[in-house]
Amino acid sequence: MSLSEGVDLLRQGLVTGIAGLMAGGEEDTETTQATFITFNQDTTCVAVGTTSGYSLYTLNSTDALEPVYQSDEPDVYIAERLFSSSLVAVVSNSNARTLRVCHFKKGTEICRYSYGDRVRAVRMNRSRLVVCLEESLYIHNIRDMKVIHTIRDTPPNPSGLISLSCDNTHCYLAYPGHSHTGELQIFDTINLASRVIIPAHEGQLAALQFSPSGTRIATASEKGTVIRVFSTHDGSKLYELRRGLKRTASIYSLSFSPCGSFLACSSNTETIHVFKLDEKLKETAVLAGSPPSDDGWFGYINTMVSASAGYLPSQVTDTLLQGRAFASVHHNQTGTKTLCALAMIRKSLRLLICNEEGFLLMYSLDTEEGGDCSLIKQFKLVESPTVLDQNDFVETTDAPINQDDAVTYSDKLRNRTANDMTESDKFHEMAAAAETPPKTCFLLDDDGEFPPVAFAGS
Repeated sequence: MSLSEGVDLLRQGLVTGIAGLMAGGEEDTETTQATFITFNQDTTCVAVGTTSGYSLYTLNSTDALEPVYQSDEPDVYIAERLFSSSLVAVVSNSNARTLRVCHFKKGTEICRYSYGDRVRAVRMNRSRLVVCLEESLYIHNIRDMKVIHTIRDTPPNPSGLISLSCDNTHCYLAYPGHSHTGELQIFDTINLASRVIIPAHEGQLAALQFSPSGTRIATASEKGTVIRVFSTHDGSKLYELRRGLKRTASIYSLSFSPCGSFLACSSNTETIHVFKLDEKLKETAVLAGSPPSDDGWFGYINTMVSASAGYLPSQVTDTLLQGRAFASVHHNQTGTKTLCALAMIRKSLRLLICNEEGFLLMYSLDTEEGGDCSLIKQFKLVESPTVLDQNDFVETTDAPINQDDAVTYSDKLRNRTANDMTESDKFHEMAAAAETPPKTCFLLDDDGEFPPVAFAGS
């Protein structure tokens, strides 16, 4: 073998080895990708799934994410938790036409329902559970899971774009009403009647989100430049918020703050926008989110545009009166799917951002001044497959339960384990999870309300 042949063999070996290492690294990265990430109804919990299972984490601290539950069931693509209860609605790719409602603390399946097509989305509150198929919607009474209404022949909805208000008083369901335009249907799931039809956008709808009270709904179209907020009472437009002037975008998520005064938006661009829905601006008939109408040059411009609205073309007036972002975050995840949420954590409003790589980024938000949000901490929701001790997972509403202690005297007489549930037990679990907590109560187990007190030794 000549020297040149030896060098060629060595070079080929190095190239092959480096390519193998790179392929191995990419494979490891793929195995830790998140297949889905969702927040629960009041943004107190985040669910993240991979090909090998899914996990639930509570969002009650800026220091650490508290793991609640981990399942090793593969290929789950929907896992919706009902507020902070132990009920979770699960759908897997292996049985995509079947919905299962499980009690994850007791490891028991409460019920299961099968449908005629693949389940596209599941939404629930304390009164209703809605299952979205591509061309139909099934509305269940969550206490006994009976189907109380079916909306058939809806426009094709392969992405499962729906929104369900989490408020029991305004228990509304929103879904696209047309296959080519941005018509929005609002359906009353209590009275089982159409509430209002809103011509929200010219193009097809891309994102929907109710406010916590259910009195407003935010929408975005596939163009992604304008976000509109409508009243669910009469369909009137309350706010028009501009994400960008020229650059179109794919809107991935919209999220109201718990107080309903802020609205966050994520897209395939590098910016997360937060708008402030100022009541003062709505009262003065200026369709803007921020900044205030009587402050500085922006207030002057808004006043002048309002005064000259009759002389300017309507398109010019609408563009000038559209609200601009009150706060924003710039990240480097351009092109990847990002989800945002506004959550109240330790009595402070936080902006949460999740991406497909399984990271959750927590930002501070100045509710008075706005501007650029500051990163507080970054959490990794998806790790390499490991065997975890289930004792590390606790329920947010109760202390961890020892299975031996959970067996009652009645269970022992019937030779039942803690995981065995009668039909009566299942009904009571569903009813308990659907109970609305008192609006004013003492949270004796909340360290934020009653922090531990250390007494100095005498």
